[in-house]
Amino acid sequence: MARKPTAALRSTVKERKPIEKKPSNAERSALFARREAAKVLRSTLQGDARRRAVGSIKSLVYSPSVRNKKATFALVCQTLKHLSIIKDVLEEANVLSAKWKKHQELMYIIAYDLLFGQEVSLSGDAEKYLMLKKVALQSALSRILRRKGVKTVEDLLGLDKESEVRKPRYVRVNTLKIDTEFAKSELRQQYSVQEDDMVPDLLILPPGADLHNHPLVKNGSIFLQGRASSMAAVALGPKPGWKVIDACSAPGNKTVHLAALMKGEGKIIACELNKDRVKRLQDNVKLAGAINVKVKHGDFLNLDPKDPSYSKVRAILLDPSCSGSGTAFDRLDHLLPSHNAEGTSDHVDVKRLQKLAGFQKKALEHALSFPSVERIVYSTCSIHQTENEDVVNSVLQFASSLGFQLATAFPQWPRRGLPTFDGSEHLLRTDPTIDKEGFFISLFVREGLAQTEEHQIRRNSHSRTRKPLSVFVAKMLKVSRHHRFKPSRNKANAATRRGT
Repeated sequence: MARKPTAALRSTVKERKPIEKKPSNAERSALFARREAAKVLRSTLQGDARRRAVGSIKSLVYSPSVRNKKATFALVCQTLKHLSIIKDVLEEANVLSAKWKKHQELMYIIAYDLLFGQEVSLSGDAEKYLMLKKVALQSALSRILRRKGVKTVEDLLGLDKESEVRKPRYVRVNTLKIDTEFAKSELRQQYSVQEDDMVPDLLILPPGADLHNHPLVKNGSIFLQGRASSMAAVALGPKPGWKVIDACSAPGNKTVHLAALMKGEGKIIACELNKDRVKRLQDNVKLAGAINVKVKHGDFLNLDPKDPSYSKVRAILLDPSCSGSGTAFDRLDHLLPSHNAEGTSDHVDVKRLQKLAGFQKKALEHALSFPSVERIVYSTCSIHQTENEDVVNSVLQFASSLGFQLATAFPQWPRRGLPTFDGSEHLLRTDPTIDKEGFFISLFVREGLAQTEEHQIRRNSHSRTRKPLSVFVAKMLKVSRHHRFKPSRNKANAATRRGT
C-alpha cells in the first residue's frame, strides 16, 4: 500500500516554482534602452502637444543622463515613425488595461519592437504582458491593412517623403579645456578633419560621423554644434573680462561658447525659464568647465535694466524661442504628430508665428534697454521673415533712439537679409538647402558708448600710472606738500639779470 505524502511534503511541492532563466547582458541592455526611450518619447510627445518642446529629439537622446544613446535614438525615431499605426493597433486590439495605459509611451516602444522590430525578450513585466497579447496585436494590424486597402506597412506609412539631408558633422573645440590642434590630432585617428574658414575652432568631419560616445565629447573637450549656431557667439564678440547676458540659454551650447571666447574671464549670466531645461544648461556648463557662467533660473524679461547688478553688462546674446523652421529636419520634427497633423512641411501656423514674433520683439526691446550694453546679437533658427527681418525692423526706431545701429556680422558671408527695409544687408541668413540649416543673425552696436567707456578706461589707467611718479619725484626732491618750491639762488640771480 502506497504511503500518502505528508503535509510538509505536499507544501513543498505546492510552493516549488519554475526557475526563471536569468536575462543575458544583451537582454538587460535592451530592457534598459526601452525604458530610456520611453522617457524621451514622453518628453517629446508632451512638448509637441504643448508646442513648447523641452528639447529636440536628438538633444533629449544625447543628454548626459541617457546611457545607451544609439539604441535609444533608434527606438524613439522608429516608434515615432510608426506611432499612428501603433496607436491604431492598440485601440483595435483593445488589449491595454488601466494599469498599462498609464505607461503608454513604454507600451508604444514595446509594441514597435513586437510588430516591426526585433523579437522582444521576456525580461520585464511590460514586455511579458504585451508578449501574451502578440497574436491579438498582429491580427489587429492585418485588419487595419485590409481596411486601408494596402498590403504592407510601408504602403500604409507612405514612408519617408522627406529625403535624408546629408550634412557635414561640425564639432566646436572647447578651448577652455584643449586647443584646436590637439582636437584635430585626436579626431584624425578615425576621421578626415578640416578647419572651418568662417568660425574659429570649428572643425568639419564627414557626414554621419558618430561622435556621441567619443571621449572628447564625454569630457566636454568638444561640442557637437552646427556651423550657423556657432556663428552667433562669434558675431557678439565678447571680450575677456566683460559682463554678458545670455538671455535664453538652454541647452547651453552658445553659453559655453561665449565662455570660451572670453577665456573663462568676466561673467556670463545665463537665463533660462524652463525648469527642465535649466538642469540641461547646468550640466553643459559643468561639462564645459565654464566657471565664469552663473545660471539664473528665471525670465530674462524680469531682469531690471536699472538694477545696479546689471549696470556693467556690455553684451547680450538673445536667441529666443522660435518656430525652429530652419532646423526642422535636423531636429526630426517631421516625425512628430503635430507635423503629420499639419499635413505638409510647408504648412505655416500664422497665429503661432505672430505670437512668437510678439515675444521676440519684446525681448529684443528689453535687451536694448540695458544702459551699458554695447553689443546685442538677436538670432533665430527660423526661415520666416515674420521672426527675422520683421522683428528687427520693428525695433529700429527704438534702437536708434538709444544710440544703437545695425552692424554687419561676418561681412564675408554671401547670404544677407531679405531686402524688406533699408539696412537689411547688414543681416545674415543661412540657407536650408545650401547650408543645410536655416539661421538668422542680426547685430546691434552702440559705438558711441563703447568709445566713451574705452576713453574713460584709458584716462583712469593714465591717472593711476602718473600718481606714484609724482610722489616719487616729490620724495626725491624732499619737497613737503605744505611748502612751495623755491628756486636756487644762482637761478634766481640769473633770472633777475635776464629781466633787467
